Amino acid sequence: MWRFKVARTAAMSVAAAVGFSISAPSLLAEELIRLSTYVNEIDVRYEGFKHFAELVSEKTEGRVRVEIFPSATLNGWSEGIDAVLGGVADVSHISYDKRLPCYRAGAFYPASVDLENQVDLDAKMTALLADEAAKVGLINIFSSNYSFDQEWWFHEQIEDLGDLKGLQVRSIGPLVSAMIESWGGKPVFVSPKEVFQSADRGVVDGINMGVATYSSWKLWSVMPHMINADLFYGNVMYMMNKAKFDGLSANDQKAVLDAGRETETWLKPKYEAWINQAVGDAVMNGGGSAISLSKEKRDELLASIQPQWDEELDKTCGKQTADKIRALLAEHTQ
Repeated sequence: MWRFKVARTAAMSVAAAVGFSISAPSLLAEELIRLSTYVNEIDVRYEGFKHFAELVSEKTEGRVRVEIFPSATLNGWSEGIDAVLGGVADVSHISYDKRLPCYRAGAFYPASVDLENQVDLDAKMTALLADEAAKVGLINIFSSNYSFDQEWWFHEQIEDLGDLKGLQVRSIGPLVSAMIESWGGKPVFVSPKEVFQSADRGVVDGINMGVATYSSWKLWSVMPHMINADLFYGNVMYMMNKAKFDGLSANDQKAVLDAGRETETWLKPKYEAWINQAVGDAVMNGGGSAISLSKEKRDELLASIQPQWDEELDKTCGKQTADKIRALLAEHTQ
């Protein structure tokens, strides 16, 4: 105790001699938040995570630092909850895990969504799912909405997405698997990092994936024919360990949440422009094709899957919350 006191006094004397002071806050270590994502550094969303990190540092005056781990280097697509709760990461993309059944059913619902007010839509969906996340020990701090670009690709052009004729199609989650099966295909789960090899080797005949991820992993060269279907609301939430979040000061908690919301707004136009350019470049220069479903065909496909998914939503969320989710999406339907 005495030695510490002498050392601190000596340090303060040196500090005074060279013209700066030591205050209590400067002795505190910064809080590190490790953010894990499956997207790679080429992806426009990586720029969004960097922007988020900069905002957090700025808003907390350096008390909190975000370190980004891209390309699933900390945890794979399906391991987000385990990684965050187990301390491998502090924030991660959260896949559609059975421990979050309402998120699994609600944040990935068959609907043709108008994304003009996407950030507000995502915020309201986060609020509806917040209690479920908290019970697991999580809190959403950033929504990565990919309704704009979650689409379908095939080796060869197909006549009808509603008649897949036994094709094996990569699925992102339970809703897409239900769609593929209802339309005569066979769903296959492949993690984002392994999709190129699966497509190149003929493991899958088709892919459901986000255009941003698809383009970042250079998949146009192995599966060039795209169908722009716009068949569901998709919201991948980046959730933080709630105990770690609760350990931040009230001001720093607000800073992290504000940074997330501001980043979503900042990223939205950049994200959409980047996707449009990626599709245009691939079609014009890579021998690919891109067609859009008519509204009539889209409504037909949605009608074929919504009753089945409504049963799932009612069962997992409870009728009251399920009705709120359907009403929210109805407000934002094209």
